[in-house]
Amino acid sequence: MNVSRLNRRDFLKAGAAISSFMIVPRHVLGKGFTAPSDKIVFGFIGCGRQANGLRNRFIALPEVQVTAASDVYPVKLETFVAAANKSYAEKTGKADYNATKAHSDFRQILSDKDIDAVVIASPDHWHASMAVLAAKAGKDIYCEKPLSLTVREGRAMVDATRKHNRVFQTGSMQRSSPEFTKAVQLVRSGAIGKVEKVYVNVGGPPKPWDLQAETPPVGLDWNMWMGPNTVERPYNNQLAPAMDAKFWPTWRNYDEFGGGGMTDWGAHMFDIAQWGLNMDSSGPVELIYSDPQKGLVYKYANGTEVIHRPMEGKQHCHFVGTEGEVFVARGELKTTPEPLKDKAFPEGASDVYVSTNHYQDFIDAIRSRKPPICDVEVGHRTASVCNIGNIAYRLGRSLKWDPQKENFVKDKEADKLLGRAMQKEWRV
Repeated sequence: MNVSRLNRRDFLKAGAAISSFMIVPRHVLGKGFTAPSDKIVFGFIGCGRQANGLRNRFIALPEVQVTAASDVYPVKLETFVAAANKSYAEKTGKADYNATKAHSDFRQILSDKDIDAVVIASPDHWHASMAVLAAKAGKDIYCEKPLSLTVREGRAMVDATRKHNRVFQTGSMQRSSPEFTKAVQLVRSGAIGKVEKVYVNVGGPPKPWDLQAETPPVGLDWNMWMGPNTVERPYNNQLAPAMDAKFWPTWRNYDEFGGGGMTDWGAHMFDIAQWGLNMDSSGPVELIYSDPQKGLVYKYANGTEVIHRPMEGKQHCHFVGTEGEVFVARGELKTTPEPLKDKAFPEGASDVYVSTNHYQDFIDAIRSRKPPICDVEVGHRTASVCNIGNIAYRLGRSLKWDPQKENFVKDKEADKLLGRAMQKEWRV
């Protein structure tokens, strides 16, 4: 943690033992009160639709204080800051509350010694650069999924997190949802026998660039939005929609900025497959390509196959074992045999990490300095499964993968796609 900030907090908590001040006990101030010295101070990087939802979830936690936000699109930044200040005005009863400040450059947030943690909710092509710089600046990090645009960028994020002793939560919040926790407990406990196949139903790889150039809205710094990319693309409202747009931005459809449905929903459902197979620090050893319409087969060293089905429809993860099946999607859990879904797992009865609130879990990890439920290594491994799948689709052939060395086996052509060229200023 930031040493100067830690010392200040320790000073406040130590009270008369190290100073002449007397700190009023928390219980005297009222039930649920969180003393200012106990607050974890947050800054948000990226203020689009996803960030607005995250803001509400973090502000709802009494231990969190959001004091800063940054975005290259002034209208989105101002809207985010106004909403944060309104929330705090309602909480404090101070109508003129304006302690959440706006910044046009995220590095201003990183240089603020009073900020403990950052939430990165930028497009995927920015994740690695922002996270590595945040770790170097001594910030704990919550970064949206998919963690990285390339395998090598993901590994750089893990290395920076470890080097600077940061706590890092990946925004794969399905790990904190009861239906997914229960599904993984059933699979990991052996309730369906040996897992033979896992079907992952999510979208496919990104598509070639097909958008027309448009005039950027007033104030938008398009050059900064492009950031680390060396491939120049013109502004189009599909990439950075106006505040009143009724659709989500589609930048993830293009490999300059994202990995298509493969990394969008794949970062959720492949994550559950990895978790269920107890592969959070590893991955497959082979990718078998046949037909892009039929999908892709990932083979693991123990013989289990994870089958990607690039279909439209409800995204899900379906485990098939020698003695039963588990189907899980958001808000839905089905098992064969059917009564299996009611099997109870009392606290401590399984080795599966249980979290009921993804955001509180991050706060708890910041306090304990222990890894949260979706640590950076976990997020990196899931993103890698998605990214190497996209490489197989792009090359149109099967590949052999070494999950320990994190490269393809004797395949220089495929290895070249594990990273990308980046602007020197943002290179990781």
